[in-house]
Amino acid sequence: MAKLIGESVKRVEDLRFITGRGQYTDDLVLPNMTYASIVRSPYAHARIKSVDTSRAQAAPGVVAVFTGKDIADSGVSGVPCGWQVNFKNGDTMKEPPHPILAVDKVRYVGDAVAVVIAETRQQAKDAAELVEVDYEVLDAVVDVRKAIQPGAPVVHEEAPNNICFDWELGDKAKTDAAFQQAAHVTRLELVNQRLIPNAIEPRSAIGDYNPATDKYTLYTSSQNPHVIRLLMCAFVLGIPEHKVRVVSPDVGGGFGSKIFHYIEEALVTWCAGRLGRPVKWTAERSESFMTDAHGRDHYTVAEMAFDQDGKITGLRVNTLANLGAYLSTFAPAIPTYLYGTLLQGLYTTPAIHVDVTAVFTNTTPVDAYRGAGRPEATYLLERLVETAARELGVDPAELRKKNFIPPFDGVNQPGYQTQVALQYDSGNYHGVLEKLLEVADYQGLRKQQEELRKQGRYLGIGFSTYIEACGIAPSAVVGALGARAGLYEAAQVRVQPTGKVTVYVGSHAHGQGHETTFAQIVADRLGLNLEDVEVIHGDTESVPFGMGTYGSRSLAVGGSAIARSLDKILEKGRKIAAHLLEAAEEDLEFEDGKWTVRGTDRSISFGEVALAAYVPHNYPEGLEPGLEFTAFYDPANFTFPFGAHLAVVEVDPETGKVKLLKYVAVDDVGNVINPMIVDGQVHGGLAQGIGQALLEGAVYDESGQLISGTFMDYALPRADDLPEFVVDRQVTPCPHNPLGVKGAGETGTIGSTPAVVNAVVDALSPFGVRDLQMPLTPERVWRAIQQAKTA
Repeated sequence: MAKLIGESVKRVEDLRFITGRGQYTDDLVLPNMTYASIVRSPYAHARIKSVDTSRAQAAPGVVAVFTGKDIADSGVSGVPCGWQVNFKNGDTMKEPPHPILAVDKVRYVGDAVAVVIAETRQQAKDAAELVEVDYEVLDAVVDVRKAIQPGAPVVHEEAPNNICFDWELGDKAKTDAAFQQAAHVTRLELVNQRLIPNAIEPRSAIGDYNPATDKYTLYTSSQNPHVIRLLMCAFVLGIPEHKVRVVSPDVGGGFGSKIFHYIEEALVTWCAGRLGRPVKWTAERSESFMTDAHGRDHYTVAEMAFDQDGKITGLRVNTLANLGAYLSTFAPAIPTYLYGTLLQGLYTTPAIHVDVTAVFTNTTPVDAYRGAGRPEATYLLERLVETAARELGVDPAELRKKNFIPPFDGVNQPGYQTQVALQYDSGNYHGVLEKLLEVADYQGLRKQQEELRKQGRYLGIGFSTYIEACGIAPSAVVGALGARAGLYEAAQVRVQPTGKVTVYVGSHAHGQGHETTFAQIVADRLGLNLEDVEVIHGDTESVPFGMGTYGSRSLAVGGSAIARSLDKILEKGRKIAAHLLEAAEEDLEFEDGKWTVRGTDRSISFGEVALAAYVPHNYPEGLEPGLEFTAFYDPANFTFPFGAHLAVVEVDPETGKVKLLKYVAVDDVGNVINPMIVDGQVHGGLAQGIGQALLEGAVYDESGQLISGTFMDYALPRADDLPEFVVDRQVTPCPHNPLGVKGAGETGTIGSTPAVVNAVVDALSPFGVRDLQMPLTPERVWRAIQQAKTA
């Protein structure tokens, strides 16, 4: 059989997608199904004086109307936060309740107040408009800096200063001393603006209840069905887990926004139990803008200290992180454990201290968005390094090389212990940058830049070198940091009597190509054809408990669980083969789908062994029949992919328009199972990171209204905004997982944003522009040029 690992196999799942045969949650139509429409607050902050549902209840087709009081009276709790971060003094963070439907107060535009359930979607929507809510409008606060000022509107009485927690990491005294002794200090104020995920498939959920079995089924567009079941059963509805099945069918993109347990999932499940009929809710695009968890939204003051030789001696970071109105499932982890722990970057910085204050505001809750903390950390580091290079008068590539961590493989040399808790697994950071300089023809670009500037054209070249932590989040590392968690993964490999294989995985796909990549691992290892392997995921009733898909963890953790299961399959298969061949186990070798007695031509195929496992007429004594195994994989550490990116832009000084001319990315994601799929992941990540740099940004007015709540006002990157990407790779295997893989889904997003901003600032350097805040819209760039001219 041909080897499959490392081959660009076409995605097997694409046939159903491109022919319109994919099945998403909203495609499902259950017998006797009803439809829900949610009444949402038009105000960012208001007391609910009364809710009158009488007109809605009398409307045509209406089955039921429920308010927050109805749900509270039934004893149902609100949705929980799944991650705890303590204050610096050890106090527990503030975790105000997040009710399924608001009872006394609404805290952001889109907060759910009531639900109308009707026979059709349109009837539910029409009746929802008849629900009359009397609000007492209160002052709102949306800016994280204003929210912590004395006298600011209070979002939650439980947090009177709007602070959820403060947190720090690193050695403050050592870092302060480094700055006192510094020969040069670079300082920047950075706004990592709020982003809206905009997955192509809006969120959808269907609750169903079977009174005959007293069991519930929730169909939901989720990245992690088992976690949704756990949170909803244990903390919200109080239903035993064995009485709830969660099914997540095909999911049309997530980018992190479908990780979390949303109120709508618990709401339709509760309503289905009350009505004894299925209840479906699907977001309209405007609801997605308002209620899908947003990303980023940091305000940071960052400083980097250097000695007289250009070596980085210290990094000091102070960040205000906007969490929105409520704590989303993993919200506290994003600006802390996924942000502060990555501030070492690729550099040997000996002293680092980060201080984070997490703040409530009257805005949509904020949680993980592609990269989740890692892009924010990389952005501030790479803006500082690039700015410092200009201030010091050195080439930005050379400054990076001078400060890079030396190469290490994690086997012959130990992993690199950072100043911010983590230990990197393996890395060759000089290698990716050198390869980037070669692939991009860096010297040629600098010459071209010089010639064009003589012609009055403004070409800019920007770098970004990054590292990220994937395989979120291993028990050993998270436990060492004092947080709750330990996110393992599980896989079951079942060999059928015919030798065909079914793989059940807890990881869930929403565009990554798991059905192909996981099948490649199995088929390659067992010597099968790809079509002989089926991958099943997304149903808590059929797959082993898994923690889901996020943080570029599926292959490193889920794939490793598959590899462990295959070890068990082959171990048992060897025993059966040895018995059938009348040979010692140690004399057998497995290759190309068959066991062969070493030094002979006597062999037996995998299919023959599989059949013997289920028809044991000639079978090893004491060995159970069957050939299937489950394995759990809990990684010893994160994996740490890294890379070097370069962007080339041209800026029109008359209009401020930025044109991205060239983008080159050299990434190291460890071993690669399917290069084509990895390239696709990188391309998608680049588009999103470039979108943040140049186009995207959620905007609220002072009253808390989302101004950028439609695609007319929120600019996503289009094909004509992007150049042809040049992507290349270096391979430094991960030393601690069986596949040697690291993760690739977020690399493009992490590396691209600072590279593009650095390129634009480089283009504008002749005008004296030192910094720009994202997104770099034509107006913002033009104004910066004009201000520099008059400075």
